[in-house]
Amino acid sequence: MAEELWNHSSLSSFILAGLFSHSPYDSFFFSLVLLAFGAAVVGNILLLMLIQVDRRLHTPMYFFLSQLSIMDLTMTCTVVPKMATNFLSGGKLISLGGCASQIFFVVTVGGAECFLLAVMAYDRYMAVCHPLRYPVLMNWKACSFLAMTSWMGGVADSVIDVGMVFSFPYCGSLEVDHFFCEVPALLRLSCSDTSLFEDLIYACCVVMLLLPLGVIVASYARVLTTVMRMPSTEGKQKALTTCSSHLAVVGLYYGGAIFSYMQRASARTPLGDRATSIFYTIVTPMFNPLIYSLRNREVTSALKKMLERWSM
Repeated sequence: MAEELWNHSSLSSFILAGLFSHSPYDSFFFSLVLLAFGAAVVGNILLLMLIQVDRRLHTPMYFFLSQLSIMDLTMTCTVVPKMATNFLSGGKLISLGGCASQIFFVVTVGGAECFLLAVMAYDRYMAVCHPLRYPVLMNWKACSFLAMTSWMGGVADSVIDVGMVFSFPYCGSLEVDHFFCEVPALLRLSCSDTSLFEDLIYACCVVMLLLPLGVIVASYARVLTTVMRMPSTEGKQKALTTCSSHLAVVGLYYGGAIFSYMQRASARTPLGDRATSIFYTIVTPMFNPLIYSLRNREVTSALKKMLERWSM
């Protein structure tokens, strides 16, 4: 017991196992990760620039989309640079502060994105089903409040997680079988019984995933009903194109999140955790701006306009 307490009190760093398994193909896979990371960063920054400079994109939908881009940037930039640094340098250590920061930002963004996707679905519901009242109900004050509430929900969840994770004693091996500090991977190293906290995490994830998902399903059920009644074919096509982009993003995010977080701790494996983590920390941030730009005429028009200005 004394050794456990000494190890807990003197804890200053963890060892990250990393993403790669020292195979001959590590450099190739690392290059793919860097390409995906670069595409995610460039795509989201470009989307933020377009929303900022083009007045046609100064609408609630694009305001929420800008928040989604900030979340994606935060997520991927929290995880990939440290993983890349360790791979290139051959080091594996991450400080206690660095580990806590990774947990804080990843959980904050993960929770906030759940709420934000529900807010974006509600925004589409108001725009399609109540177009006359939409400018009044979804004014900038309401949009700012909804975005801030999404962020605060994620922050509240992450503060609890960080506080609880580092309240447990850690002894013996401090090697985290992951490429970044994720809560389930750290809990496996604890000397004490963490089952109650793991059950609490599971319950919170169910609530934070299923409640927003319920809002999304209900919103799009009403949107689909309204769109089907529209007399104009052009109006139907525009509404469906916008909504299908958002539904694609919802599918990407919730697919990985439900598979990752709605499993009991006993059913999770380090390999499965790494696979799903790659999905929501690298793949999803890369695809989100592509989905919205390729399927959205307003975004592609704004991009062409900006490129024309640069060429002149």
